[in-house]
Amino acid sequence: MPALTEIIGSLNQTESLPLYLQLQRALRDAIETRILAAEDALPPERELASALSVSRITVRKALDGLVDEGLLTRRQGAGTFVNARVEKNFSKLSSFSEDMAARGRRVHTAWLSRSTGAVTPEEALMLGLSPGAPVLRFSRIRYGDDEPMALEYSTIAGFCLPSPEVVETSLYAALEQTGNRPTRALQRLRAVLFTHEQAKLLGVEDKAAGLFIERRGFNDKGQAVEVTQSFYRGDAYDFVAELTGTS
Repeated sequence: MPALTEIIGSLNQTESLPLYLQLQRALRDAIETRILAAEDALPPERELASALSVSRITVRKALDGLVDEGLLTRRQGAGTFVNARVEKNFSKLSSFSEDMAARGRRVHTAWLSRSTGAVTPEEALMLGLSPGAPVLRFSRIRYGDDEPMALEYSTIAGFCLPSPEVVETSLYAALEQTGNRPTRALQRLRAVLFTHEQAKLLGVEDKAAGLFIERRGFNDKGQAVEVTQSFYRGDAYDFVAELTGTS
């Protein structure tokens, strides 16, 4: 990577835009165009201020804004780094474990609960089950490289798995073993603000921005097998989809 000052260039002391906003704009552009890649370290504030001929206050103010946007992260005793956002293809049906593995990140799950029970009326409608039919429920925090990334709440039709305990890290891997891995799904996404409890579990501030996805998955026989509600950290995830035009 070239020196950061080469990437940023010089700041215009006579421009009406404040220096800290000029620096913020230059760093944001470098991150969004991948000139600065995930996990790249920024020079110490003192060095950056000296190289750009600005005050440390200017540098700190610029970096603070990018930290608030989720583009940068500060690590105690280590410095400031480009945040490692994850791009998830919204048009491809893949599990969290597969997404993390594809990016070389370690997957870890903290279970909040694993249980069996009777289907609720809403679940029965979404899964096409009779009233009182058995279901399995899974609630967990999903981690990538020991960082909490998402909350997942899944309800699985009872015929899909013998017991909740067969799911270790990947729910889809367990469903594949019984021939019930989803091969098609309907998903919808919307922006949310995390509640106090959700923020606490994900290690973010109250009312931080997040992404909510509700997915209904179907196996290769066309049976509805899964209803999952996922809450992703807005500062860690980008959702992308490939679109094609019609002729």
